[in-house]
Amino acid sequence: MNAETFRGDVAIVTGAASGIGAATAKMFAALGAKVILTDIDQVRGAQVATEIGEAARFVAHDVSDGCDWKAVITVAEDSFGPVSILVNNAGVAPAPTPLQELNEADYRRVIEINQLSCFLGMKAAAPSMIARGGGAIVNVSSVAGLKAERGAIAYTASKFAVTGMTKVAALDLARDKIRVNSVHPGLVDTPMVRPEGGDAAFAPILQFASGLPIPRPGMPDEIANVIVFLASESASFLTGGSYAADGGWTV
Repeated sequence: MNAETFRGDVAIVTGAASGIGAATAKMFAALGAKVILTDIDQVRGAQVATEIGEAARFVAHDVSDGCDWKAVITVAEDSFGPVSILVNNAGVAPAPTPLQELNEADYRRVIEINQLSCFLGMKAAAPSMIARGGGAIVNVSSVAGLKAERGAIAYTASKFAVTGMTKVAALDLARDKIRVNSVHPGLVDTPMVRPEGGDAAFAPILQFASGLPIPRPGMPDEIANVIVFLASESASFLTGGSYAADGGWTV
């Protein structure tokens, strides 16, 4: 792909203040797209948009709020035109908690941020994509959307749901020339995965990663490459797919 690959495209990337979202937004912009970055972290989100420059706008955004989604679409259309790409990347990954110790409020929070947000985002963006003549949606799930993880019932439930929702949306939106795929990152060196406490706290994660076929954590750009490919015309025959980017974890 070259710097003109996404010329004329307008992309929305949620959870874009750091990690995979920031890397994805920067990559789209470098390849010619106009990008709307959204996040609840207004300081870092605005900073990433400033780093990108005139091709980017930042919108403070609660992804679990349907009214916020309408506002994001309005900003995108008013700033750059109809939306052609949506990356549902925002999410939370709480600390492992056994089923019997997890309370209802914490379970609902994970479902609303990880799962409901994808439904709201796809529903909000689809009319703009249809008006444009088509588009591409990439939902960021997880290896936990392909296999069970002990102590992660809410997270695993939310990510399996994203996997299934992606496939249904691919069927529902195919007639409108909108492709929908999911990406499933494994261990990636982002603020979500790297706990407080610096390198010492990250050591157990590095040790686990050393046992993978590719024996290290992934980097945000490596996941962004997959997302950007799936949004591009190079992936024009791909829809409803689930693509693991996990160093071989699910193998």
